Amino acid sequence: MKRIGMIAAVSILMLPLSGQAGSLEENIAKGKKLAFDGSKGNCLACHLIPGGEMAGNLGPPLLQMKQRYPKRSVLDSQIWDSTAKNPQSMMPPFGKHGIMTKDEVGYVVDYMYSL
Repeated sequence: MKRIGMIAAVSILMLPLSGQAGSLEENIAKGKKLAFDGSKGNCLACHLIPGGEMAGNLGPPLLQMKQRYPKRSVLDSQIWDSTAKNPQSMMPPFGKHGIMTKDEVGYVVDYMYSL
């Protein structure tokens, strides 16, 4: 019985971080594509991201994101609606304004957690 519980626990830990279908690697690739897409995330307009070209410097560099946002839900909320925490934020509320779906924000969080 303990063995079954251990297998179940390990299986849950291997699920993609965002909860969307697909492997973590696939979700990270989708998130990177969204983050670099000028009509979706457009993160490079304001942030330095490793591997990105012509990065902006209005926002902080997107590095060591797991250390900066140990709680995944906080980073998700920041991307979904940055104005909830800071009404004066220059960062667009991507989810609140319908720029990205909840799944798309999840993919971007997966990607950010890989940085």
